Order: sequence, then structure tokens, then C-alpha cells
Amino acid sequence: MLIVSASETDANMLYATSFFAPDPFIFFQRRGRKYLVMSDLEIDRAKKQAEADHVLSLSFYQAQLKKMGSSSPATADILEIIFREKGIRSVTVPANFSAWLADDLRSRNFALQVKRDPFFPEREKKSDDEVKKIRESLKVAESGLEAGIQALKKAKIGRDRYLYLNGSRLTSEKIKTIVNTTIMAQGWVPSHTIVSSGDQCCDPHHEGSGPIKADTSIIFDIFPRSQQTGYFGDLSRTVVRGRASERLKAAYVTVQAGQEIAFRMIRDGADAREIHQKILALFEQRGFPTGKINGRMQGFFHGTGHGLGLDIHEPPRIAASSATLRTGHVVTVEPGLYYIGMGGVRLEDVVLVTPAGNRNLTRYPKFLEI
Repeated sequence: MLIVSASETDANMLYATSFFAPDPFIFFQRRGRKYLVMSDLEIDRAKKQAEADHVLSLSFYQAQLKKMGSSSPATADILEIIFREKGIRSVTVPANFSAWLADDLRSRNFALQVKRDPFFPEREKKSDDEVKKIRESLKVAESGLEAGIQALKKAKIGRDRYLYLNGSRLTSEKIKTIVNTTIMAQGWVPSHTIVSSGDQCCDPHHEGSGPIKADTSIIFDIFPRSQQTGYFGDLSRTVVRGRASERLKAAYVTVQAGQEIAFRMIRDGADAREIHQKILALFEQRGFPTGKINGRMQGFFHGTGHGLGLDIHEPPRIAASSATLRTGHVVTVEPGLYYIGMGGVRLEDVVLVTPAGNRNLTRYPKFLEI
């Protein structure tokens, strides 16, 4: 089993080694033993921090290759000398493995098998320690959300129906800054935090921009990553500063009801697609259809949920595709409704699948009007 990547950006490498590094390095596993090949810059830190049985010196093998006449040894040269030393002739690599490096290794008569994701199937089922790390990231997301909510509470509604904070218009950018600085102060990294309002909410991944009006939907979607562990939290809430329209109130209650369907159905062995379809059917029944309206998708047109861990989106999915939920899966539950003119509603909690049901790891309350 072979991975060559930077663990800071590759969840499989981080899972394999529990070691954060910004630059690519070599990991391979043979007969149950883990090996790392590290540069002089990282070797001492890796020996102390990484989960590995052997940490090999990159510079040692580079020196050997230079003695053999290679002026500038490439990664494939390093792998060749180590693999021949260890008697390795074939390797399994992940789907995102470098095609260039794969071709180079095959040209040296090594057999490569590319394994489709999940490369580590055991990543889907979270240990108690992993659940704890996800909960820690959720707590940080909740603190960021609370800081944003407090800013909205302090905001004044102007005669022009825009929100004002400290005498100037309150914008999505200002609230995101408040949310993100709260998160960063605790050692987590916020990325692409969403604070969208009004019709911007109808593009579920619109990060939000510009001044915010009273009486309109405001969607927060916050997903910080721990700099220490690499695990994500994920949290969404929808609020209105002022008064929500009757249709927005009805949509909010309907999305809550959709969440409740998922909370009732999620358990070991549950059919994820069936959960998603039941929520869609409820929304349709309550007068919130999904489909193209005036040339664009409106209603509920994304998945109900996704796995959460070292990646912000990972298997399993609760969506139109087939998946079976198992004990130990940690998944989001985030139905939504989006219509031009009304705005949008999304509520997102994170649950742990258990044999008899699920446990909600999210603590932040749900309320619409501020």
C-alpha cells in the first residue's frame, strides 16, 4: 500500500500517519507495518509525532543514489531503491495517485493497482476518539455561530430596512469576519464560511456578500477544521433579524419536520436513499415542490446529508444514490428549501449512527426570528 502526498491536504495520508505536513512525503505499508520516508526538515518531528513503525531518511537514499551516478534523484528513484531493498514488486495506490509517478514506477516493472475510494474503508466508521474530535470541532463551529448571532442581535434596523452595526451597514463579509476570528482564536481553521441572505440563499454554496436586510433569511453554514487533529465540524442554521414572511416560517417548520424524519429513521442498516426520498415527499406534500421554476432549480435539490470526518464531505451520503448506514457512521442531516423571492432555509446537525438509532452531536438551538 503506497501513498505519496501532503497530509495537510490528503485525508487518506493524514488518516494513515496522524501526522500533519504541508509537503508531499512517502508512506507505505507492508505486512501490517507502516513506513515513512521523510526529509531532514521533518524526520525528527515525524519520529516523535507520526503513527509509524519505521521512519526512513530521504537524504540517506538520495546520497546512495548520487553515489550510483544519479545527480538529481526523483521520487520514483527513491521508491525503486527502497522497494528493491524490501523485496516489494507490487503496490496498491489511491485513486488520486499521480499518473506521472504511476507511469514511472510501471516503467521500472513495478505492478500498480489503483484502488477506488474509500482507500481505507475503515475511515467510514468512527472510533470513540474520532467522535470526540468531531464534537470538539462542532463546539467551535457553535461558538462561531453564536458570535455571528450576537452581532445580528446588536444590529439596528434602519429606516431603509437594512441592518446597521456600530453606525454602518452590516454586511455578510463583516459577520463572516466575526465568525471566522472566533474560530481561529481557538486553533481551528475556517474555510469558505457561508453567511448568505435573501435570494443569495437560493444558491446553497453562495458564501454571501453585501449588506443584509431585515426580515430576510440569513443562512449560516460553518465548517471549521482542527489544526491539531484535522477533523471537521459542520453546522447550519437559518435566522431572520426582524420578522419572517409567513411562507418562510412555513418553510422553516417544514425543514424541521424533514430533519425529524431523518432523526427517526437513521440507525444501523437504514437505507439512506429511502430517508432522502421520504423528506422530498414530505416537502412536496406540504406545498414545497422541487424542480425547475423560471429556468432554475428550486425546492430541495441537494442531498440530505454526508459523512463527516477528516474530509468535510466523505462517504456515506444520504441522497438519491444508494447507501446503507452503519453503526459508527457520523453524518450530517441538512435538508433545505430554496425559492427565489422567499429566500432559503437550511438546518444542519451532525449525528452518530447507533445500533438502535442515532445520537445528535450538535447542541446549538434552532430558532428563526431574532
